[in-house]
Amino acid sequence: MLQEIIDLGFDRIELGHGVRISLMPGIQKMFEAGKVKFSSLHNFCPLPVEVLHASPDCYQFSSPYGNERERAVKQTFQTIDFAERLAAPFVVMHLGEVPMRPITDDLIKFARNGELLSREYVRQKIRAVEKREATAPPYVERVKECLKRVVEYAAGKKVKFGIEGRRGYEEIPSERELPALLEELNSPQVGYWHDFGHIQIKENLAFLDHADWLRQIGPRALGCHVQDCIWPAQDHQPPFAGNVDLAKLVPLLPKDCAWVWEMSPRKTAEEIKKSVATWKKHFGP
Repeated sequence: MLQEIIDLGFDRIELGHGVRISLMPGIQKMFEAGKVKFSSLHNFCPLPVEVLHASPDCYQFSSPYGNERERAVKQTFQTIDFAERLAAPFVVMHLGEVPMRPITDDLIKFARNGELLSREYVRQKIRAVEKREATAPPYVERVKECLKRVVEYAAGKKVKFGIEGRRGYEEIPSERELPALLEELNSPQVGYWHDFGHIQIKENLAFLDHADWLRQIGPRALGCHVQDCIWPAQDHQPPFAGNVDLAKLVPLLPKDCAWVWEMSPRKTAEEIKKSVATWKKHFGP
């Protein structure tokens, strides 16, 4: 797997949240032989032994159950340890969600059916916003308490962690919550991890303006998941294969942030190589 990615023209790799612990010795061996470098690890990595399939949300910092939050924190500590061992500078994190009926996929169906901003669309969206705003505070507070422990643990290590921009409106943090969360944590260990596909879906559903959001949060970005999105919500496409205005958006992020391609496994090597070549033409190596 690692060799295939290197052969596609990438010099660093993000280890995902589906990597089983049984694969780590082979990964470590390849790293120690100087055959691969790592940009980042996606929490939780390796996959907790009791979880049978890739599941970055199997334990949530927002959970009302203390034992689940504790497991989330301890598994994050393990991810940070592996990141340090593999000289990966970043860990990408999901934080949890607000318990409410998921609204994002329903809004996507409206959009696909030509009913974007219809009366029923707006009614359901407003109801979801009201529900989230009323319900979120204690869940966001639990997230903060967990993150303070993670910040403290990571402080002595050469690892920073990026809070990923999420696809679902019900997930934490929302774009309204994130700046205040970063301010309160007030740590150089923590920043934002931009996901072009997720945020484009939110723009397509009229939750935000992608460029305006990046103008606000861009300076806090440590890295990003680079992917395109075919309207309204077919993400994980190779860059320049969808409707994301990368030429406008990429310059709004720091030049030194990590650029991690995150694409559907159904994409062919030829599609990916073409995308990389187009990227280099636009933005350089």
